[in-house]
Amino acid sequence: QVQLVESGGGLVQPGGSLRLSCAASGTIFNINGMGWHRQAPGKQREFIARISRGGTPIYADSVKGRFTISRDNRNNTVYLQMNSLKTEDTAVYYCSATVWTSMDTFRDYWGQGTQVTVSS
Repeated sequence: QVQLVESGGGLVQPGGSLRLSCAASGTIFNINGMGWHRQAPGKQREFIARISRGGTPIYADSVKGRFTISRDNRNNTVYLQMNSLKTEDTAVYYCSATVWTSMDTFRDYWGQGTQVTVSS
């Protein structure tokens, strides 16, 4: 079994910054892409960013230039540095990872989510 645990959420003022972390643990043979989604109240979950094992990132237009995704392959951890936060960034943020648990078995796993609230 694989667990993803996020941390780093909280309350921040508009224009502020937060750094989210997500650590994967359990039966891990390898991890391909890792990423972040978010879900605001009354809205569908939306893609934010994803990073390949080799470190190539992609971003949603809504966060491009403000958010930076990175990862530490040795520690199976993905990060999301969020700068210039806006009230519309308020949401529950979820990390995800495509995890190989053996040489021939893989699936996507999700964390439990961490709340980010941007408010003055």
